[in-house]
Amino acid sequence: MTAAALTAAVPAARAATPAQPAPPSPASAAGAGTLSSTPTTPVSPGRALTLLQAGNARYAALRQAHPHLDAARRKEVATAQHPFAVVLGCLDSRVPPELVFDQGLGDLMTVRTAGQALDDAVLGSIQYAVQVKHIKLVVVLGHERCGAAEAAVEYVRTGIPAEGPLAEIVEQMAPAAREARHLPGDWVENTVRANVARVQEELASDSTFDGALVVGARFDLDTGHVTFEPSSHHRRA
Repeated sequence: MTAAALTAAVPAARAATPAQPAPPSPASAAGAGTLSSTPTTPVSPGRALTLLQAGNARYAALRQAHPHLDAARRKEVATAQHPFAVVLGCLDSRVPPELVFDQGLGDLMTVRTAGQALDDAVLGSIQYAVQVKHIKLVVVLGHERCGAAEAAVEYVRTGIPAEGPLAEIVEQMAPAAREARHLPGDWVENTVRANVARVQEELASDSTFDGALVVGARFDLDTGHVTFEPSSHHRRA
């Protein structure tokens, strides 16, 4: 089943894409860019985005704070969790969201599939994060040199489908590869960006996630920086 089919019966909803604030400097990020304790009320999407940007600035500069990893934090979250963002990322071993955003126990909910592929389990997991845990920010995190994007480009180039369950992932990414085929620059990298935009749009138009802000992002393997992608789609949360 394709991602489009999974949400075709759901009415169009409202989501928003924020203006992109400038990433904080690594020097200031370590102090202001972490939650000092578990929040008692949901963290706003703007605040959540700032926390992720600050954490990534620390990671890219190799000045990680490694927050919320001590025994006290483990005890604190053993009975309750209040994460401030959910990240839909890739299976790739080089892009673990908790490390990339310099977060600790109980800070993030993460769902990881090759190429950010969507199915009922993925959508249900994000639904749980938004509706039950009241998370206000959903990040679709792609990355450069994505193997799933390479497979999708090869499929569009040759017409030879992938084998086994991988074929479903490649089919989901194929529209992004076709969309990016004639763009200037690297076909695979353009496919990554197009795929993030398509997944972001699909989640943002699903009423299941009303009240949450859905944003796209791209991780640079060479620099460690995450760029939050601008979008032309503006909707009310």
